[in-house]
Amino acid sequence: MLDTKTRYLQIAFNYDVGMVRQLLPTIVHSVRRVKGGTRRILIEAGTPYIKREGAAGIRTIRSLWPGQIVADLKTVDGALGEVDMARSAGATAATVLGSSPPEALNLFVARCAALRMVSMIDMLGVDDPLRVLMKLSTPPDVVVLHRGRDEEGTRGKVIQYRHVNRVRSKFDVLISAAGGVDLKEARSAIFNGANIVVANLVRPGDPWTGIRTDTDVGEMARQFLATIE
Repeated sequence: MLDTKTRYLQIAFNYDVGMVRQLLPTIVHSVRRVKGGTRRILIEAGTPYIKREGAAGIRTIRSLWPGQIVADLKTVDGALGEVDMARSAGATAATVLGSSPPEALNLFVARCAALRMVSMIDMLGVDDPLRVLMKLSTPPDVVVLHRGRDEEGTRGKVIQYRHVNRVRSKFDVLISAAGGVDLKEARSAIFNGANIVVANLVRPGDPWTGIRTDTDVGEMARQFLATIE
């Protein structure tokens, strides 16, 4: 499970298994030289990656990564089967959309707990995360404040840090900040109370912000860890 006193970097793979095989070993090699490096990094099997590669893609990440693996399922329905699939493939955490029915959210959180997985509710498109949480039998481990990929280019669309204190006033959960996160945004996320910052690996020419794949990704991971220390 995750420690509320630790600040984590979540690196998201959203392309194909070839990129995982190419870049993930460089991250492992680089952050092992940093105190607590692999412990403070979560590797995400992103939604597009899972759609492309399936459970086999998660297994590939598990074969290369010794630590936490997030299956970004964005579950909407069928929570039990999706959590079971992710766990059997090697994931230690999974996501469900906050806009899902309360029944799905409750089943998702309970199943994750039973399988000793970290439950994450992704609040993409949710206006009031606290209202979602108030309807649940048990809160998740992590609440994800998420500015979507398609929202990154919209002026005024920002990660809604104003919800951090509102959520924490009622629930003892970790807060994750996702969507267009670079080093500057990572500093802002930590300043505003986030425990986890999510950085996407981004190919040159793609319109999103994150860690560019034509840079030294291992070195960038170390810089993120130093920034959120």
